[in-house]
Amino acid sequence: MFLFAAKLIVGSRALMMNSKLETDPHILAGKVKALALSVGFDLVGIAPAGPSKYREFLRDWLDTKKHGDMKFLEARFDERVDVGTLLPGAKSVVCVAVNYNVASFDGPEVNDLGKVAKYARGPDYHTWLKPRLYDIGDFLRASVPGSATKCGVDTVPVLERELAARAGIGYVGKNTCVIHPEVGSWIFLGEVITTIELPTDTPMLDRCGTCTRCLDACPTQALSPYAIDASKCISYLTIETDSPVDPAFSKQSGQWLFGCDICQDVCPHNRRALVSDDPRVAAKMGDGFSLHDVLSWDETAYHDATRHMPLRRVKLQQWKASAQRAKDNCG
Repeated sequence: MFLFAAKLIVGSRALMMNSKLETDPHILAGKVKALALSVGFDLVGIAPAGPSKYREFLRDWLDTKKHGDMKFLEARFDERVDVGTLLPGAKSVVCVAVNYNVASFDGPEVNDLGKVAKYARGPDYHTWLKPRLYDIGDFLRASVPGSATKCGVDTVPVLERELAARAGIGYVGKNTCVIHPEVGSWIFLGEVITTIELPTDTPMLDRCGTCTRCLDACPTQALSPYAIDASKCISYLTIETDSPVDPAFSKQSGQWLFGCDICQDVCPHNRRALVSDDPRVAAKMGDGFSLHDVLSWDETAYHDATRHMPLRRVKLQQWKASAQRAKDNCG
């Protein structure tokens, strides 16, 4: 079973200070979920730390180069498909999520808009998610001396969407995103792997049904049901590769500068998704940048526009290449 709360009146510091030896795993699970909600996570569940059922799928996905230039996905394969290899003795994974579906930024209208994915319009989520995951890890180790934990956002080699689905955070939809029926798919994920055996939650049923809106809307046909060819995805083309973009995909990338939200925008669950008022995920910018401005950026302007945001992941030269493609597509 998953837990959801916009607000929970539980002091995280009090929970941390009052941590004590806990021999009942059900009580400990309840405490760790309360702690997760109190430090600001919106969803929390517990998954078993077994090997992935997608090992062979991932091996084939990599062998057929669906990951494009993302060589880092080839590394640490055994850890990626088995958290017990990443953390020897792992028994459970505390999975959490934060809703980043925020109200639009109230700024000046931009006529030549180059669009930026919603997740990247606010502060760099790594900087504030990790300390809260560490709070959970510290609490678990203090509660069960001799236990070990390992925390991760999206920089640790785990199949986080599979783990989140196991924990009941949501289900993996046809667009390959984790979807919660009320929160939608606008969520950041995090994990705390632990050697403590905790009672696990029940996975959700798939609610995509016969809907194919995400598959039909993808301009580059990167999606097939429950799978993605990342090398065709607009997010990959604008963020993950600095290689020249196949002309066949240049026009289809439209006016996207950084990432793409199309497959999430059309999802029915996101049309009624809860809107977060969490200041940590509040947008620092509008839906994108003026293409003219980006094409005229120097290093100083680039650093000013992307400071402390996920946008810094892309270098200036790649920003300008994406802006030029988007400008060409405006004609």
